[in-house]
Amino acid sequence: MAQGASKVLRSYTSGGWQVGEGDGAPLHDAVTGAEVARISSVGIDMAAALDHGRRVGGPALRELTFHQRAALLKALASHLRENRDELYALSAKTGATPGDSQFDIDGGIGVLFSYSSKGRRELPNDIVYVDGGVEPLGKGGTFQAQHIATPLRGVAVQINAFNFPAWGPLEKFAPAFLAGVPSLIKPASQTAYLTEKLVELIVNSGLLPEGSLQLISGSAGDLLDHVTGQDLVSFTGSASTAQKLRAHPAIVRNSVRFNAEADSLNCSILGPDATPGTTEFDLYVKQLVTEMTVKAGQKCTAIRRAFVPAQLLDDVTEAARERLAKIKVGNPANSDVRMGALASLEQREEVRRSLKALQGAGNIVFGDPEAVEVLDADAEKGAFLSPVLLQADPDRAEPHEVEAFGPVSTLMPYTSVEQVVDYAARGQGSLAGSVVSGDAEFAREVVLGVAPWHGRLLVLDADDAKESTGHGSPMPALVHGGPGRAGGGEEMGGIRGVLHHMQRTAVQASPRVLSQVTGRWVEGAPRRDEGTHPFRKSLAELKIGDAVVAGPRPVTDEDVAHFAEFTGDTFYAHTDEEAARENPLFGGIVAHGYLVVSFAAGLFVSPEPGPVLANYGLENLRFLTPVKPGDDLTVTLTCKQITPRENADYGEVRWDADVTNQNQESVAKYDVLTLVAKENR
Repeated sequence: MAQGASKVLRSYTSGGWQVGEGDGAPLHDAVTGAEVARISSVGIDMAAALDHGRRVGGPALRELTFHQRAALLKALASHLRENRDELYALSAKTGATPGDSQFDIDGGIGVLFSYSSKGRRELPNDIVYVDGGVEPLGKGGTFQAQHIATPLRGVAVQINAFNFPAWGPLEKFAPAFLAGVPSLIKPASQTAYLTEKLVELIVNSGLLPEGSLQLISGSAGDLLDHVTGQDLVSFTGSASTAQKLRAHPAIVRNSVRFNAEADSLNCSILGPDATPGTTEFDLYVKQLVTEMTVKAGQKCTAIRRAFVPAQLLDDVTEAARERLAKIKVGNPANSDVRMGALASLEQREEVRRSLKALQGAGNIVFGDPEAVEVLDADAEKGAFLSPVLLQADPDRAEPHEVEAFGPVSTLMPYTSVEQVVDYAARGQGSLAGSVVSGDAEFAREVVLGVAPWHGRLLVLDADDAKESTGHGSPMPALVHGGPGRAGGGEEMGGIRGVLHHMQRTAVQASPRVLSQVTGRWVEGAPRRDEGTHPFRKSLAELKIGDAVVAGPRPVTDEDVAHFAEFTGDTFYAHTDEEAARENPLFGGIVAHGYLVVSFAAGLFVSPEPGPVLANYGLENLRFLTPVKPGDDLTVTLTCKQITPRENADYGEVRWDADVTNQNQESVAKYDVLTLVAKENR
């Protein structure tokens, strides 16, 4: 390293921290222009890093259940939250205000918390995910199929953009980790010093299995040359770079799962009903200015095209100008500053070049791309730029093709729903769009019209404004991606994002084998009725397939009449013989479905205190055959699935309940959900 040069950022690969060879390329403080660090990945063995993830990280993760991985995500989120001040300090050097940093850092931590919660609530405490129901393949029930999902045996390689150095890595890492797949992070160089600190905090926590997270600081080099069909590549950045990476020979040759989240010309549409003075008008203008100025407009979801009814164009323009005039640009350390700097001087020049192209289609109505008044900073040394609002002709190509990735948006008029849907579609695919209107019918027409070109749509009105997270906020439970220009991929999306990192396999076998493979009893698999009621067994003793058969119990006219009177459910099919006889489904008085379920519970329950702590619900209830007075009911209850809770002395047990009549016809089928102690007291 040359004398006096800044430190070279480290990479974390193959179980240790490494520094790339040479002096490295300089990275600068976006606010002051001072050198922050240098970056180099020269000499880092990319093939070895991938091998380490596959050989060390993958097996360690696959030994854990979904719930155990979810618990680690929660612990990691708590650790990062306790140490986020270190991240905030570096985030300011990227030009971010405290609000911008919260969006990036706390938003990323929030993704970890969200996936931890979803993992514990929606995934089994097991290493295999059962996808959908059993598919019968033969008439006799001895040949069936079940789709399962298991973790890929490779590494999730993520190549990230400069604008979200904390949220970007974490929103990709969380679903991969929960799936049981290790990650390798390659951040954009401009802001990689923040990502390096993030990974340092994670590694030093000691919470994650070795090999489950690695970092490359600097160029990716020959990284993609070594990916296999078991690896995944996820990219965030420009559409042109995504196109090049997608065509990489190794990715094409090995059919590597490739996900791209690319730049997009997102739009926001104001409804004709939202005139000045309405809540929706004010919401539209406020949202537009927020999207222009948060992260200095450097968001892949920011509003680039703002469509407004032609008769409201001047009103919206004036209201936006008035609000933009209050935005103070400058050093984020100044509490009066509401918009910081762009990530780099190079980025500022790129935005200026794009603005020149946009000006060919319209005029600037607020801001000056070449000059801006800043607080507590040098406007030239720092990468500062004024917010710029344009008015343009929507029939010109430029507003629908050129993105100025900064605090820039373009206002354009429309005259009908059909026209604005056409204008929105000219962006050729977007990550996010919004419709601001109190007219639900207008919103429906626009949403259904533009949905094929969008990954996510927000409909904002007076009803949801208070709780709305805003146009530009991706949510962990929702897909983040979009068609066409936006990359054609999806990230997050709750459990959908987890399954992206897993292989779906159709397993064809007998019910006995399927039960063994999936850890869930399926109809046709053996049952065990050993004489001990399964409700007397703790979680440690209970086994899949443990069952009890109880009954029969006759159903009488008096039972049906009493249930009707006691519950108030006097529907004619239960109380009026003549009317019930005319019903083509029943042909006479029938028992209430819930009477059948109640009788079944009375048959299978073991009433004494024991390991069963509570019944907390029924699922998938179907009434299959009418029950009439004179029928005899028998219930077969079978232990279907056992899910221990990691941090509790009990777990969840799902039971298959099959209620039959004297002819062995199923009259009701459903799942009973109980909480059962892990050990007998």
